Amino acid sequence: MNAYRTLRPAAFALGCTVVLAGCASPGPRPDSELLSAASAIEQAEASQARQYEPVLLNQAQNKIADARELLDREEHDRARRLLHQAEVDAQLAGARSETAKARQAVDEINRNIESLRTQMNEAAQ
Repeated sequence: MNAYRTLRPAAFALGCTVVLAGCASPGPRPDSELLSAASAIEQAEASQARQYEPVLLNQAQNKIADARELLDREEHDRARRLLHQAEVDAQLAGARSETAKARQAVDEINRNIESLRTQMNEAAQ
């Protein structure tokens, strides 16, 4: 009877641990984060990121693929972090693409201005 009394608290603690471990969940699926990351990639592709920032865009796509594997294993928190990183990478790729296109446009305008100046100088002589 004495051994039963000393084992009861340990058995109770073990039972609580098992119940709590069974109730632990991986958290909600990050479906909205997956959609946001995929949308960011589509926007980056529309900004011609494949041409201007292919490495960064590929990294974003790889992170989404890795996150999908984590979702299959129900590792939702890790998948959520990867999806957030993928979204940021895609947004950065899109922004850098827009910057590169703007620089090209400025260069073209500057060339046109220089050409006009040359023509004006030639006409004045």
